[in-house]
Amino acid sequence: MTLAKDKLDRFVDRMGLVAEADGLSRIAGRIMGLMVLEGGPLSFSEIAERLDISRASVSTNTRFLERIGVIERVTVKGSRQDHFQLAKAPYARLLEGSVARIKKAQGVVADAKAEVSPEDNERRQRLDELGAFYATLAETFEELVARFDDQR
Repeated sequence: MTLAKDKLDRFVDRMGLVAEADGLSRIAGRIMGLMVLEGGPLSFSEIAERLDISRASVSTNTRFLERIGVIERVTVKGSRQDHFQLAKAPYARLLEGSVARIKKAQGVVADAKAEVSPEDNERRQRLDELGAFYATLAETFEELVARFDDQR
């Protein structure tokens, strides 16, 4: 194994750890790291072989990465296998997913506040602070999405 390949493999493995620290699967992070380096298209079998993982793990994790907009399924002429490549603007798509989750959290806070008695000022204030936190996050992330989209 060459030093360069060793460093690239280390990047892929470290991306797995980054994903895991964010609550995602380590394999999803490794597949993402591989796609960042290679771009694609890579076949189902190539991903499994390169990462030394089962085809079932490839299936589960590529579906997840497709759903969040990081990779996309493509056809390769003459091949019956599924192939994947890094999606266009994958990082903006990741941010869009974050915005959607933040807005869902805002809704949860608003629903809770609606259930709190108007006289319960302390609870309402804490819920207001949490709601403002989520509002600021959503606004900031939406600005980031626009910036990433502008860079394309």
